[in-house]
Amino acid sequence: MKNRVKDSKVNAPAACRSDDLVAIVCPARKVDAEELRFAVSVLESWGLRVRLGSSVGLAMHQFGGTDAERAADLQAQWADPQVKAVFCARGGYGCARLIPLLDPEIFRAHSKWLVGFSDPCALHAWLWKTAALPSIHGPMPMLFERNEPAALQHLQRLLFGERESILSAAHPLNQTGQAEGLLLGGNLSVLYSLQGTGCFPDFRGAIMFLEDLDEYLYHIDRMMLNLQLSGVLDQIAGLIIGGMTDMRDHSIPFGQSAEQIIRERMGQRRIPICFGFPAGHIADNRALILGHPVRLQVEAQGARLSYD
Repeated sequence: MKNRVKDSKVNAPAACRSDDLVAIVCPARKVDAEELRFAVSVLESWGLRVRLGSSVGLAMHQFGGTDAERAADLQAQWADPQVKAVFCARGGYGCARLIPLLDPEIFRAHSKWLVGFSDPCALHAWLWKTAALPSIHGPMPMLFERNEPAALQHLQRLLFGERESILSAAHPLNQTGQAEGLLLGGNLSVLYSLQGTGCFPDFRGAIMFLEDLDEYLYHIDRMMLNLQLSGVLDQIAGLIIGGMTDMRDHSIPFGQSAEQIIRERMGQRRIPICFGFPAGHIADNRALILGHPVRLQVEAQGARLSYD
């Protein structure tokens, strides 16, 4: 299998600096300004200036305004050359609904960081396929109060240009090995929903990262079976599994944990596999740069993800 990382040129946005302006928008569920007060204070303590987008405080049922309003806010912040990073306030559902309304040329013309995880993974995938721009899978303002200080500090250092390795503890389901590739992926449910669209990432030679929240175990099996039968699992160079948080089951148990389901679907593929990685819907949600070349090393003592 050809490893695309050798030929990859990272068109990464510039690192943030003190006094830079960042924006917070609501591409999915609604959020009020009061709910963002703690996050704003954190970002300001990093030396950043914070703008709340026009979608903050809007409401259309569960969404932060209509699709058109949310898309217009995201696009306006992206087109503003003063804004160096755009934070998704929270997840929930709604980001994929914006994609048909976004102008790809605006996102190609301006290089800046998109920060978020969970439902915003639809925007990460679209941004990578549309503009080949890396983006940050990391803590969102609405959840800053629940994140461990170490996770927020890691996000800060990443935004300001530091590329730290991330260590993961040993796990009984890990498979040892080493691989290099572009780091791609995100929320399993969101990626599953993008299969067959122009937004689904090209995982050939990539290090795939997956996490999820509040899914029935049989849903995890169905989604992983889809990746298996579609050949995606045969294309990847390595697999990282983050938090599989608050999984659900029926009165008649499925019989396996989410991690066991995933490991079984990987079969005899001889690639490095890491479970229990500190990213996803967990307090210690370490930020990751999707679309960046990485090296994954999985050993008996644990795993390390490092940036080339």
